[in-house]
Amino acid sequence: MKKILLSFSILLFINCKSISNADLNPKEKNSNQYTIAFGSCDNQRIKNELWESIDANHPSVWIWGGDNVYSDTDDMQVLKANFALQKQDSAYLHFIKNKVILGTWDDHDFGLNDGGQEYRFKKESQNYLFDFLDTSKNAPERKRDGVYNSKTITVNKHQIKIIILDNRYFRTELTKSKDPNKRFQPNVYGEGTILGKEQWRWLEKELQSSKADFNVIVSSVQFVSDKHGFECWGNFPHEVNKLEKLIVSSKAKGTFIVSGDRHIALFSSKKVPQLPYPLIDFTSSGLTHTYTAFSGEENPYLQGEVVKELNFGILKFDFDAHSVQMEIRGKENKLLQQHIQNY
Repeated sequence: MKKILLSFSILLFINCKSISNADLNPKEKNSNQYTIAFGSCDNQRIKNELWESIDANHPSVWIWGGDNVYSDTDDMQVLKANFALQKQDSAYLHFIKNKVILGTWDDHDFGLNDGGQEYRFKKESQNYLFDFLDTSKNAPERKRDGVYNSKTITVNKHQIKIIILDNRYFRTELTKSKDPNKRFQPNVYGEGTILGKEQWRWLEKELQSSKADFNVIVSSVQFVSDKHGFECWGNFPHEVNKLEKLIVSSKAKGTFIVSGDRHIALFSSKKVPQLPYPLIDFTSSGLTHTYTAFSGEENPYLQGEVVKELNFGILKFDFDAHSVQMEIRGKENKLLQQHIQNY
């Protein structure tokens, strides 16, 4: 287990809502610290044994990072039933009491494996995700295409902005890999999109207007690690460059990315030109099942070791130290990897 100093910021996409001190965990109301937990890949038919361990960290916010259920289907009644089954979990119902619940989707709760804009039932699926998250019927994201949104949390005059992205609704076609050991390869530079025009415009405004001390971007697929041949931002290299340039030009403070999808957990760190700290992508994936046969893959940005045990992510914000302590934890709340990023 290594402790590594990294620069970090967080972005998660949810519509412009805000949380005040009145909504804070009692332990955080008179403190300049704040805790957020996140995770992904939770099969509704496998018992999630981690809720109690996650709760032991006293997070005020839980973020679903995608694959919140497994339901590849064209039958919306099946999708609805699977979300209902997930929400009936007594341990989960106990966990979410007095917490803010946010989230995005990935392919298996979207409804189509590796799916994107071509999925016929994406609008219906969107509504079922919002119902699962208890999103207000009057929320702006209920009235537009896509599940992207943002939330600003205020902690004793300090702020964390969570920007939640939608990597599915608008994503165009992927390019199948010519390498038989990989599923996909990067598109021709400039070809295709992950976010689509409207979501890009929205994201630009969210980052450019942010006054937060930390900005957390939630992406269901990995942003930094891009050589494994599965889904990732690297399949659209021009959009990788676009987001990196936007993070730099917006001057949004303490920006970093959290991701899921891969059934493993890891920290990736990338030096971005003119960004005064490393861009971190904290992947936590595997609430009920993981890639236990994982034996390694090319990732020049990897920090520490890849975790293939059941896992969840913890973000501990310290406004006085201008730092984020990022933790990969597992069963019995065991600390598996840790990174501390100063800003």
